[in-house]
Amino acid sequence: MQFAIDIPLFGPFCNAHLVAELAHEAEDAGWNGFFVWDHLNFRDDSSPEPLAIADPWILLTAIALCTKSIKLGPMVTPVARRRPWKLARETVTLDHLSGGRLILGIGLGTDFYGEYHDFGEITNTRVQGEMLDEGLAILTGLWSGEQFSYEGKHFQLSQVQFLPKPLQQPRIPIWIAGNWPNKKPFRRAAQFDGIFPQKSGDTLTPEDFRELLHYTNTYRTPATPIDAIAYGLTNGADQAQTAAQVAAFAQAGATWWLEHFSPDYTFEQVRQRIHQGPPRL
Repeated sequence: MQFAIDIPLFGPFCNAHLVAELAHEAEDAGWNGFFVWDHLNFRDDSSPEPLAIADPWILLTAIALCTKSIKLGPMVTPVARRRPWKLARETVTLDHLSGGRLILGIGLGTDFYGEYHDFGEITNTRVQGEMLDEGLAILTGLWSGEQFSYEGKHFQLSQVQFLPKPLQQPRIPIWIAGNWPNKKPFRRAAQFDGIFPQKSGDTLTPEDFRELLHYTNTYRTPATPIDAIAYGLTNGADQAQTAAQVAAFAQAGATWWLEHFSPDYTFEQVRQRIHQGPPRL
């Protein structure tokens, strides 16, 4: 099992210098990954003032330049509010810059804070799902390095060739996010490299995790095993409790554990948990 830090990019975490330093400390402390959220808007209900928010790709660039081995990426990027050809360029550039350490988390995102509506984007989740599927086809097509055309309902390309190809082959790993028990995201994830499950309005249990992973694998055609990502928060000061909490998900089939920090946590609280090191199973 591998272990990662997953932080928002709001408030104190919108400073690229500080976040890059935090990622470097995480690498030194033995963590395997460092991931950041991807939001345009986010509101703190306790304050009328808007939160300071950073761009995930700039943060990830800073992280790549300050680390050597730790995996990195957005958790998760909503493809429906991005142009897939621009995302293809960004991901390949970052994959080369990081020496092949990028993991691309992808999902529908949310309009809870107006990240679609406030910018005149499509808010229909069915259409967003169509755009996500078309975006995935375009991303993988452009990553091939071959001449590529695509004629979709929402996106079209004609005889385009992108070079260089990603450093990672056969492609940059793609983790698909989905809300259980919605089934479609998990059928989608079955064709890619990882599943990042959540449960709307509830906490995902190890039993849920075992069930959704079994469902995903029934639709899986690639011969390689799929990464399965569990997340939560552990008490790094109590290694026995931490190990028991994470081991339950490992036994249910999880291959990654993400320490998932909400915006309620301060920079120093996150740093303290990083320095305590990953769970020891």
